[in-house]
Amino acid sequence: MVRDFNSVLLPDHPMYADAVEAMKQYHQAQADGVGGAELERLRLLAEHRFQAVTDYQLQAFGGPSETSH
Repeated sequence: MVRDFNSVLLPDHPMYADAVEAMKQYHQAQADGVGGAELERLRLLAEHRFQAVTDYQLQAFGGPSETSH
């Protein structure tokens, strides 16, 4: 297993920061009473961004790589 610690995303990396911001927007929308398709869109956006960070980190640590679509 090859580990590339130089490729790991730190919490201040833009990709990670975008995921956190998307989650904040989702939670703020929930608090504001947003519902329906807009809330689902925000949830999916946050989920997708965190999944991208997770997949990237797994590859950086030599974990199993899924086929990208």
